[in-house]
Amino acid sequence: MPQTHPAIDQTAPTTAAPAPPTELSLEERLAFINAAMTVRLDEAAIAYEVNTAHIPTEPVDLADIIVGPLDTGPAPLPELYPTPVAALLQRAHHRLLTGGWCSGALVDEDGARCMLGAIRIEARGDSGLEDSAAAVLLDAIRRKFGDDVHSVPSFNDAHSSSRIPMRMLDQAAGLADTRGL
Repeated sequence: MPQTHPAIDQTAPTTAAPAPPTELSLEERLAFINAAMTVRLDEAAIAYEVNTAHIPTEPVDLADIIVGPLDTGPAPLPELYPTPVAALLQRAHHRLLTGGWCSGALVDEDGARCMLGAIRIEARGDSGLEDSAAAVLLDAIRRKFGDDVHSVPSFNDAHSSSRIPMRMLDQAAGLADTRGL
């Protein structure tokens, strides 16, 4: 008698192949890397403590190591310009840098000065030197901003911060030195 084999049921459901894994987003990959690095750093810290536990150490006072800057006051004025007008303009620039700048007055209630006020105090009563410095400063201003500028005080008062007036004093000092004044 021939053996019969049962027929394979073709209607039976087959298991589907597993879906390919979806790619992780950047945030998910970074989170996994962060977790792995944290574990590695924790293991390294424990290994360090075990390996150095036998080494005797003395506590360190951070006040002996960390030293803040000393309060020495404003930086000294470097002597860059040998000519009198250029040196006066440089001193006026330094005066505004250390003492403050103002607009609307030669000197305000806090002691800050305008461009002309700084020139006047640094001229120390030498009106000829003061006039020469103001003339060179006005010339430097007009070179940069045109002939519409009528005076040093009007230029000074037209600004709300010291940035441009300070820069013009510095440029005027260079111009006076170039001219030998």
